[in-house]
Amino acid sequence: MATHPPGPKGLPVVGSTHHYARDPFRFIEAVRDAYGDAARFTLGPRETYLLTNPGDVERVLVREEGSFRKPDFQTDALGELLGEGLLLSEGSAWRRMRELSQPAFDMRRLAGMGSMMGERTERAIEDWAEDDRRDVELETARLTVGIIVEAMFGTDLGEDRTRRVQENLEPLGRRFEPDPLRFLMPEWLPTRERSSYRASIRALEGVLDEIVRERRNDPEGNDLLSILLRAERSGAIPEERVRDELMTMLLAGHDTTALSLTYTWYLLSENPDAERRFHEELDAVLGDGPPTVADARTLEYTGRVLTEAMRLYPPVYTLFRESVDPVELAGYELPAGSLFMLPQWGVHRDPRWYDEPERFDPDRWLPERAAERPRFAYFPFGGGSRSCIGRQFSLLEATLILGTIGRNYRLERVDEGPLDLRASLTMHPANGMEMRVRERGDADG
Repeated sequence: MATHPPGPKGLPVVGSTHHYARDPFRFIEAVRDAYGDAARFTLGPRETYLLTNPGDVERVLVREEGSFRKPDFQTDALGELLGEGLLLSEGSAWRRMRELSQPAFDMRRLAGMGSMMGERTERAIEDWAEDDRRDVELETARLTVGIIVEAMFGTDLGEDRTRRVQENLEPLGRRFEPDPLRFLMPEWLPTRERSSYRASIRALEGVLDEIVRERRNDPEGNDLLSILLRAERSGAIPEERVRDELMTMLLAGHDTTALSLTYTWYLLSENPDAERRFHEELDAVLGDGPPTVADARTLEYTGRVLTEAMRLYPPVYTLFRESVDPVELAGYELPAGSLFMLPQWGVHRDPRWYDEPERFDPDRWLPERAAERPRFAYFPFGGGSRSCIGRQFSLLEATLILGTIGRNYRLERVDEGPLDLRASLTMHPANGMEMRVRERGDADG
């Protein structure tokens, strides 16, 4: 059996880092198309194995997940930001925190939040008018951060704190954009970027500290912060773990949903037939009322639109895992400590699993068509026990926001041509998403 798969040779020292950093999306597709299920290349100082077969992805994330861990390189800069939160913790510490947090994400609890999500969306768009131009990425991020704070922290973020959060997201994002020099520089080396990054962390921690002080004497309820404060009071978790979990939830809990919505509005604006069907379903199901949690379960076409948007533009566009022991994978014998890239971007757009993979086709998620594909041909929320704890929350929130806005408005993209993307921890439109507001009239529905 071969000891390693083929792949691009790259340059001395940096390997393929410069190609990946220039355009990670094109790089992933090019390597997938050239080498198939598995390929080897050098990313920074690490030899990396790209896996694009859903069976191999499932094996790493689900069937043999105990044989793989999150790699150390993700815990350096991220650890400074998220500490020992759910996203980065491992082993028994992760399991204890996952079990502790789970009641906050119980579907019976989430079902009671539908009205709050709808009301916040209504307030967010109450000043929209015909022909307004809005940066939908910015507007949806402002909305989803307010929703996650009320739902999981049990408080209102308020305008001032929302502004402070959003002002500090950009320096955080820049820290994780692919950069050949950053791959090679030691973490201890001071740079202007790292100074800005740490200042943003301090600013966000200040916001979280304010919220904790406000709630510390009233830790009742099943929101995440109340659960954490009770656990801290009993000695089950240290004080710093509370902040770690809040930071993880603040960032991961709003960003991916906002991006999913941003790409959904973009794709609807580019596909008039799908947009028409989307509005027709909203009119038929909702009538004159706002969407409810019960409505969200019956908005089947809207659900397929959202699923297809996350296929084409998965906010988390790749995952990394590292083997604990030597492993036989994809037909190769690989050593312990091997680094694996599991790219949603590459798998979701693979012509082996999707006909015309770059075409927006919500009906490819009709049950009979979806059943034809391997299970892990689609994994926007990861998989296995480490899959996103907020998956159901995010899907419910996104559906209610789409329904609330779509009852009244259409959104048209202002720019033309291909959509440029920027890679960071998540995948963002390179230049935001400016869209023109169109009020829906009788002719629309």
